[in-house]
Amino acid sequence: MKQQMWNEQNFPEIVEAGRDTSLPEHLSRNRDALDESLHQTGAILFRGFAVPETEDFDAVVQAYGAENFPYKESLSNAVRINLTPRVFTANEAPPETSIFLHHEMAQTPLYPSKLFFYCNIAAEKGGETPLCRSDILLEKMEAADPALVTEFVTKGVRYSHTMPGQDDAGSGQGRSWRSTLGVDETDQAEQRLTALGYEWQWLEDDALHVTSPKLDAVRTLADGRRTFFNQLIAAYRGWADKRNDPSKSICFGDGSPIDSEKMEKAIALADELSFDLQWQSEDVVLIDNFLVMHGRHPFEGTRKVLASLIK
Repeated sequence: MKQQMWNEQNFPEIVEAGRDTSLPEHLSRNRDALDESLHQTGAILFRGFAVPETEDFDAVVQAYGAENFPYKESLSNAVRINLTPRVFTANEAPPETSIFLHHEMAQTPLYPSKLFFYCNIAAEKGGETPLCRSDILLEKMEAADPALVTEFVTKGVRYSHTMPGQDDAGSGQGRSWRSTLGVDETDQAEQRLTALGYEWQWLEDDALHVTSPKLDAVRTLADGRRTFFNQLIAAYRGWADKRNDPSKSICFGDGSPIDSEKMEKAIALADELSFDLQWQSEDVVLIDNFLVMHGRHPFEGTRKVLASLIK
């Protein structure tokens, strides 16, 4: 596999199985070194280890030893199915649906620091996971349009989204407000939204339109690097279904519009910088959610990729 090279670091880093070494054992023994490497490169692919079933992937995540970020406690707008307390399907959106580059749950105030992906069954065709170093992307954006980056830094961003009353697996953004907010009744939903700083409006057919509080669009890491940490690309390109219009999904934190031509330039840069991870069955990838964006290309045939989140 041909990797990218950023700041003298391979991207993604690849760790291949050694003789008689299990992946849980490798993670348990080398946690500190792996974390240091992950902080530098952003993504580590573990290939050739025996991880045949969901339970084996669950054992991998447990061996890593970090605190679980349960899907049910997230504000993710994607429909997913929990298979174990730690492991769930990556996305139930149809195979022809593209899931565009994003940092996991960065459109909400609650997001994980890292995430594992596991390929149980590789697609017959397509289904790659694009990965993009968002620190490099921000550097390229600043060189091309420093004023735009300054706006993102100073103004932040807000996201608007309409949720159905019941899960809609036909949409990449089809998680219901009941599931998203962990409530059953409208008054409970309003209390949760108030606590999180959201604005909302009830619509017909039991749907709920929400607008996030002002969120950061640029994040500064502990070592001083800055990243384009948000869901702007995914929202602008992909939040489209019978309830949602991508052109109305994002704005600056002060409510002013984000220029569409400038968004297109940022998207073009991100696509140019992306690395398409071509899955092999039993692959496991660990991603730094603050440093690397990910997505999903359309596919044909059966594809089974599972995920687990870390607080």
